[in-house]
Amino acid sequence: MDPNPNKFPILSYVMAKLPSVSRASHSPEFDIEQPPPPPPADQSSPEPVFELTERMPYLNDPELIASMRAAVEDVSRTRSVLKTLGDCPDHEFVDIARSRLAEIEELAVNRDQEVAVEVERERERQSYVAVIRLYEMHENYEKLLSEAEKRLEKLYEAAKKGGKAVAVEEGSSGEVMVEDGVRDELAAVLQDAFAKNVERIDLSQRRLPVLPEAFGKLSMLVSLNLSSNQLEAIPDSIAGLENLEELYVSSNLLESLPDSIGLLLKLKILDVSSNKLTSLPDSICHCRSLVELDASFNKLTYLPTNIGYELVNLKKLSVPLNKLRSLPTSIGEMKSLQFLDAHFNELRTLSPSIGRLSNLEILNLSGNFSDLTSLPVTIGDLTNLKELDISNNQIHELPATFGRLEKLEKLNVEENPMVVPPREVVNDGVEAVKMFMAKRWLDLLLEEEEKSKRVENEPAQGGWLTRSTSWLSNVAGSVGGYLGGGGSTTVADPYLNQQL
Repeated sequence: MDPNPNKFPILSYVMAKLPSVSRASHSPEFDIEQPPPPPPADQSSPEPVFELTERMPYLNDPELIASMRAAVEDVSRTRSVLKTLGDCPDHEFVDIARSRLAEIEELAVNRDQEVAVEVERERERQSYVAVIRLYEMHENYEKLLSEAEKRLEKLYEAAKKGGKAVAVEEGSSGEVMVEDGVRDELAAVLQDAFAKNVERIDLSQRRLPVLPEAFGKLSMLVSLNLSSNQLEAIPDSIAGLENLEELYVSSNLLESLPDSIGLLLKLKILDVSSNKLTSLPDSICHCRSLVELDASFNKLTYLPTNIGYELVNLKKLSVPLNKLRSLPTSIGEMKSLQFLDAHFNELRTLSPSIGRLSNLEILNLSGNFSDLTSLPVTIGDLTNLKELDISNNQIHELPATFGRLEKLEKLNVEENPMVVPPREVVNDGVEAVKMFMAKRWLDLLLEEEEKSKRVENEPAQGGWLTRSTSWLSNVAGSVGGYLGGGGSTTVADPYLNQQL
């Protein structure tokens, strides 16, 4: 909740200069707005040292700091409120709250209900409203931080120039000349496109600051490349590109995508990587023809809740180098998905629904560091998986079902505190790991079967669970001797029922 010093350096510095308020002594973390009291003279100060003043010496000016403090009072107030209200709710839970709220309000039209029912429903409605409002407050706080940093940058520039008015936005005369040249080029491209019914336009690396609304009239366009420019927004008129199949807008300055992007019903490839996106619009779920979606290297904290239910034709999903804490439950509905890359995020858990990705061949979950500590047992259902990278996490044990990944050819588990399988097995390669986990799984099955046999008055049920029969026969040749003779009469396996 504190401004990140790397992302908002001036704001962090200024807020550290705010007057201290009494701080709870039991909290071990440094509070940038409420620093701890100074230590005794014989001890070094625990307060962090800001090196920013070495690069920006004018920050030592008391008058400038006073002006900056006044400029960020709204940030301080909002932060205090959010600290009282609590952490930001999970996006998927917020979507559920919105859906449930809509149902309640629709039912409220019917007044033929008991008073007790109405009271309970109103209580439920208020709780959902509170969750949604808290989420919106956290979202607005993020925007507030960005705006505050920009205000402080302008104040600093003004102080550096001796108090002169800041007019940075216009740029130098050289930049105006570039803009004039770009404007002429865009006019020529548009004229040529209309005259010749051009289907593919490449405007990459042109330093474009804007995309003219007129581009939305090129309904015959199939491919548009706007990569490596300076675009801060895409106009809503893009909805007019009704035949567009490929859109490349990587390496720009986009902080959001227009809702109208959901009207590109023929879009197959969308590359929005290397921007400043904090979220994808829910309307992107309407682009049901999408086959490839690359949203890597952004600031995404979540994916649309229903993305899996709608993008059923998606084969490649790339979301590495973001801030995702989870993947939506609907991810398991992407039955066409073959490639999923979510490395370098903040993933804490994986939904068990991921096991339904029956066509998945490559899965990269590396670099979630201290956040990802385990994999769901359903990982063993990814029977077409060929490559798995879970390196640089905190995974201690592979799921017992891991041995079922018969097609797995590449496995990276480096930089994990792995206990099961042991390090010596891991060092022998992917086949050794599969064999070890297959044996472990079979041993667990046999152990559970023996336990169930010892339970008195337990009605016998013939056969192993149908779901495991084919797999057991497949691995029998590799781990023969662990089937214990393959007795024909067994009982239901409660452990297997629970896991699978």
